[in-house]
Amino acid sequence: MDNMKARYIRISTPDQNKERQLINEHPNELIFIDVCSGSVPFNQRTKGKELLEAVAATKIDLVSVHAIDRLGRNLLDILTTLKTFTDAGVILKVDNLGIDSMIKGKVNPAFNLIVSVMGNIAEMERETMLERQREGIAIAKAKGNYKGRLRGTKESKEEILRKYPEVVKHLKKGQSLRNTVKLAGVSLSTVQKVKGLLL
Repeated sequence: MDNMKARYIRISTPDQNKERQLINEHPNELIFIDVCSGSVPFNQRTKGKELLEAVAATKIDLVSVHAIDRLGRNLLDILTTLKTFTDAGVILKVDNLGIDSMIKGKVNPAFNLIVSVMGNIAEMERETMLERQREGIAIAKAKGNYKGRLRGTKESKEEILRKYPEVVKHLKKGQSLRNTVKLAGVSLSTVQKVKGLLL
């Protein structure tokens, strides 16, 4: 069986006319339409899960979406979905950006740049969230309300290395810090932290 082109669509409310119209508009594509809130993680959506299974079974070699935000509930989820496609050699075509993730079997540098910027934003969001969490804990401790564990809140060296296997892999292959940032889709500070632990 020849590999198929697929299109992923997420709509918020059921609309059979709209679904029929979308299917008719893309006759040469296998259509995956999820009717759900954008807050549902991609791999927990009925059609999102089916699409990931088809990608894993190498039945699909290109996935089109109207916008990159359709691929997850937040940046981290989107980056996870993108990585799954890239690892499987599946091209992602983003209509509103007019860009493909790969050109002639190689990662498109312009697309990589977009993903790298997204990765940095996701890392900043995560740092902000952790900072808020730390502030909340400090306030709760001051009030005597904190019930979380006080000891061992820092991640061990092993936990950090386990958390970033892609970074470890690329650094061990001799990739530069800058290339590792692009390839792993994480921030420069994360790559530097992992490199420091590997020395």
